[in-house]
Amino acid sequence: MALPVSISGHGLAPGFRDTALFAPRRVALMADPALPPSAILARNLASGGFRGSLHAVGPAWPGLEHADDLQALAAAPDLAVLSLPPEALEPAMAALAARGCFAAIVTGPAPGLAGICARTGVRALGERSFGLCIPPLGLNASLSHISPRPGRLALLCQSSALARAVIDWAEGEAVGFSLIAGIGTNADYGFAGGLDWLARDATTGAILLDLRRIKDRRRFISSARAAARSRPVVAQRPGHAGRGDEDAVMGAALRRAGVLRVQGLEDLLSAAETLARVKPSPRPGPDGARGNRLAVLSNGLGPGQMAADAASRGGARLASLSPAARGMLDLALPGWSGNNPIALPMGQGHRLAEAAALLSALPEVDSVVVIHAPAPEEDPALAAEALAAAAAASGKGGRAAPVLSAWLGLATAGAQRRMLAERGVAVFATPEAAVRGALHLAQDRRNRAAAAELPPSQVLEVTPDRARVAALFREARAAGRLLLDEAEALAVLAAYGIPVVAHRTAATVDQAVVAAAELGWPVVLKVLCPELPAKTEVGGVALGIADEAALRAVAAGMAARLGAARPGICPRGWMVQRQSRPAREFRLRLADDPMFGPWIGFGRGGTAAGLEGDEAHDLPPLNRVLALSMIGRTRVSRLLDGWRDHPPVSRERLAEALVALSQLAVDFPEIASLTLNPLRAEGDEILALDADLALRPDGVRGFLAIPPYPAELARPFTTRDGRCLLVRPIRPEDAEAVADFVRNASPEDLRYRFFNRLRELPPAQIVRLTQIDYDREMAFAAMDGSRIAATARLVLDTDGGGEFAILVGTDWKRGGLARQMMSRLVEWGRGRGLRRISGQVLADNTGMLRFVRAIGFATRRTEDPEILEAYLELEAGEEG
Repeated sequence: MALPVSISGHGLAPGFRDTALFAPRRVALMADPALPPSAILARNLASGGFRGSLHAVGPAWPGLEHADDLQALAAAPDLAVLSLPPEALEPAMAALAARGCFAAIVTGPAPGLAGICARTGVRALGERSFGLCIPPLGLNASLSHISPRPGRLALLCQSSALARAVIDWAEGEAVGFSLIAGIGTNADYGFAGGLDWLARDATTGAILLDLRRIKDRRRFISSARAAARSRPVVAQRPGHAGRGDEDAVMGAALRRAGVLRVQGLEDLLSAAETLARVKPSPRPGPDGARGNRLAVLSNGLGPGQMAADAASRGGARLASLSPAARGMLDLALPGWSGNNPIALPMGQGHRLAEAAALLSALPEVDSVVVIHAPAPEEDPALAAEALAAAAAASGKGGRAAPVLSAWLGLATAGAQRRMLAERGVAVFATPEAAVRGALHLAQDRRNRAAAAELPPSQVLEVTPDRARVAALFREARAAGRLLLDEAEALAVLAAYGIPVVAHRTAATVDQAVVAAAELGWPVVLKVLCPELPAKTEVGGVALGIADEAALRAVAAGMAARLGAARPGICPRGWMVQRQSRPAREFRLRLADDPMFGPWIGFGRGGTAAGLEGDEAHDLPPLNRVLALSMIGRTRVSRLLDGWRDHPPVSRERLAEALVALSQLAVDFPEIASLTLNPLRAEGDEILALDADLALRPDGVRGFLAIPPYPAELARPFTTRDGRCLLVRPIRPEDAEAVADFVRNASPEDLRYRFFNRLRELPPAQIVRLTQIDYDREMAFAAMDGSRIAATARLVLDTDGGGEFAILVGTDWKRGGLARQMMSRLVEWGRGRGLRRISGQVLADNTGMLRFVRAIGFATRRTEDPEILEAYLELEAGEEG
């Protein structure tokens, strides 16, 4: 059965279709002439060359067919462009809905737009939307000052000024657009819907995002990830530099979605220049450095060295040329500099194209940066023409590395840059800018590869004592507390498998003395007070206490200092801990972001934690691969391998702690924050010494931006011949098992499932089958131990339905497994409120046709005589 790659529109208004917004055939302008934007919209609509019909409803506008009201139109418009006073919007949108139009653009202020949309059923871009440009259709329903040309770049933006700046730059660089949509304040139809559309749009090659406010965190990440699977997605978020955790969490969210984040307009335009014209090389680099190896080629040594410096500063590396490559260059380029960066002799600029083609074909090169500087007695137009041809050849299939160029100068170089841009070459004015473009290619490749990572089959199994944690939280709330003391917080960590330091709590100093004797001297004494998360600031921690007298003296001094510094705070007692030996210290954090919800941080620990800004952020849920990647993004990770007399630290144990913290966030969304600092690590041992935990108010729960694994859906199943299986949702760690399952399936079964003859799935498709968004689709795997016996999948569509696909292993047929898998899909679909389930079946797949008809599906023919559609209408309360 065929399976759609992506979906869009789930949960939208019943009358709305995204085709009406992004592929309209009939557009109506409803504009008040007293508002300045109205004339701009009318002029742009009339002059855009729209291939459909354009109407002006109400006041007449030149170039638009006039109608007194909506009823006077021969057919309902697909899309309405509204430039109206706020008080006129709801009546207008209600009239549109009554006429059958459910898509609108609101360019001006619209207080309460979300409510208006909910009441009328009309979905709207806005408020204060820049408008909508679809150049391939000739539609310019925007506030742009020029008409964008057609191309393969898409822009979803919130700022109208930025949209105009990007359009103006693009016209100067001969860059065209497939779509420009002004999200405005994102009050109703937002980024997720636009990304869903672009993920399926074959005319879009790259997507730019101008982000400020994201309304639906989970759907945004899901939609961005779907779009980034098939094309580069670049995002910027102005106005948030220096906001610490908030900015870092945004970066983490975009990274998980496979989106390249840039800083500022210059970086955004550089990324647009690169990704709109250049197809990244498919080559993997050594040591995981995907796309990082640059060959720099110049007709002068100085500019080449400037590019090399920029590559080093940006974290790239110059490609090391093999002896074979050097020999080839010696023959083809006599007099070359002999090293990378490669400099040609004076007057050899016309040979840049030939040299670029040679370098592009080398397996050790991921990108080629070509730099041309003005030179006497040289025809720069000839050099540029040859380079355009070479760059075009490098982009035609195969494994050639992409070619980027820097054409230096202004008085004589402007014409060549223009020509190169019009020929589709990524061209820049400086060596540094060209290198930045190559770095964007490399980073985009890494981000998208990370989002499509195939985790190994090893899974960190967390088996926590959830009942113990729930009891601790109930006790704290019963006492009127949202803050847990240190002992309670450490107990929570211990319940999730994180080793904690041996400790005792004591209500009095006498009890503390007894506890110290039980633990063994020396000990650590801490004041037990949840209102003091930073106890060292008031002298609330003392290390290396060697005997009873010292403990009593320290306790007395500690109580006096606390009373003087915080007279209104009443400690709960004392905590006595066994003194641990020095080791490397780390900090783990669970906190909440206003836009993306719960997040996890990992970095250097101790009293100076946070001062260096060395912390990696990510979103739960985490698995082993994501946790290890998170650790590797910190500077402190370089110390984990050990140096001199310092032994290595186990990254695996640190990853286990991060996964445990992630599972805690999934299991208990009532946690507002948790800080574990320090977590000491030495060799294969980790030990939590201190922790703070705060709960949310009663009834308030965190909402994860990425849906967690739905473990509660796992159930055992016994076949008719007595074999036992576990039917559970598929997970990323099943990648190897899925590959083996497909590899061992019969050729006939694979043809029936995938509609073509294949023996092995490519890695990208395995990612698609195992890394799923549980809010949008479900895939069940019937597990025979670590092997898969069957899979079944249901993907939501735009119309309240879902498309199924199923594959049962040859050895597991006729045992009731297929019926069980379909029953699980129907149950899940009904729980999601679906109205129907359907799937495509090859006409010669008589076994599947008999099966679906036997379980209640009907079948009908499609436009393809070789394919039938099997469908089941779901009624409320139906059992299945």
